[in-house]
Parts: sequence; C-alpha cells; structure tokens
Amino acid sequence: MAKGKIDKAKRRPPARASDNGALRKSEVTRQRILDAAARVFSEQGYSGTRLTDIAARAGMKAGSLYYHFDSRETLIDGVMQVGTRRTHAAALEKLRALPVGTPPLRKLEILIENHLLLGLEQSDYTTASIKLIWQVPDTIRERQLVEQRAYGALWRNVLEEARAAGAIRSDLNLSAMRMMILGALNWATDWYKPKGDSPAQLAGDLIKMVLHGLTGRSTGNGDARRAAGRGPKRPTRGPRGMERTT
Repeated sequence: MAKGKIDKAKRRPPARASDNGALRKSEVTRQRILDAAARVFSEQGYSGTRLTDIAARAGMKAGSLYYHFDSRETLIDGVMQVGTRRTHAAALEKLRALPVGTPPLRKLEILIENHLLLGLEQSDYTTASIKLIWQVPDTIRERQLVEQRAYGALWRNVLEEARAAGAIRSDLNLSAMRMMILGALNWATDWYKPKGDSPAQLAGDLIKMVLHGLTGRSTGNGDARRAAGRGPKRPTRGPRGMERTT
C-alpha cells in the first residue's frame, strides 16, 4: 500500500457508537416532526399551518424544528412524498413477489388492498396529500404529480393487462375506472372509524364490489331488475363520450 494511502487511513477517525446513536436519534426526531406535520396540515390546510403549530404538536421548540426542516415548504414536501412513495413502493414489492403467471385480477386485488390498508394506516399523510395538492406552491405540486403519475401508471398497466386477458369488459373506460377506484379508496380516510370493520375487511368488500358488482351476479345472467320482472335489462355500455375516452 502506498504511503499516502496509509497516512490517509491513519488520519481517518474511527466510527464511534455515539455517532450511530446520534444518527438514530435524529431520524426518530425527524419522523416525529413529519408525523406531527401530517396531522396539522391535514387539519388546518397549507395556508393555515405555521411551523410553531407543528413544533407544538411534536413537543419541541420551533428553533429545534428548523434544524431538521428549514421551511414550511420543505416540510410539506416531505409529508406529501411519504404517502405516495410508501404506497407505491409497497405495491411494487407485493406485485414483484407474485409467481409468474399470476392472473391480472389477483394483481388488481393486491393494488386495492395495499392502497386502502396503507391509506388508513398513514391516514394523516394521505389526507394531507389529497387536501393540499392544489394548495401548495407549483414546484412542490409538480414533484408530487410526478410521483402520483408513476403510481397511476402501475394501476393502468394492471388494468390493461386484465383487459387484454379478457378478465374485464372491453367497453369500459379504464382511465375513468382507475380514478373512481382510487377516489373511493382515498375518501375512506375521511369516513373510516376504527370501531367498525377492519381495513382488511373493507378492502375485501371493495374488491368484491369492483370485481363482481353489488348484486353478485354476472352480466350474462341478467340484473336484479330484470330478474324481479321490473323492466328490461339496463344497457351495459356507458355514454358514448366515455367509450371514446381511453
């Protein structure tokens, strides 16, 4: 080994256990701030939130908060990234773990369940992201929209795979279907109460409704109205404008 490298190695201070401990403490504090910020932003909105509000919720002084986040914009950017990135990453991990040849409808079930479970688990982050997307500065919004579009593309690919396999109807506007499913999942953070059904039970019910409808009957067997003799079967195709949209 060259002498210069030896000297450089000698000069490098060894890692200390206290350094690792300080790093972990810093990460814990940062997470506590993000959790507090998500709650306050979801309750008060972007313009109604001050850093002093977040510091008080986190149980610390405003000056200490500035050590981790130097502005309100940096903090809201961090909060909004957490929800989408966690949900997207978890969905990708679960889909990649599936065996080759897994039916596309099973993949759709996993996307629905993953989104609802994580959305309710981190409801403050989800609520803040949904409420604030059109309140935050343009630069922050554009970064979040990039994340959301990447996640939306994952859903689009699964839906298109299901249609190509003949697993879902060919006359549906998949873009509209995707937005309606995600809208229903996102809205759950507003009305869900832990005293009721568990998130897993709700996810199972939504999966049944999305994949099989409310009646539990296939389209070919006729709907409840026709079975009850109350009139002709309703048309299965949607408005022409929706059909033309892809």
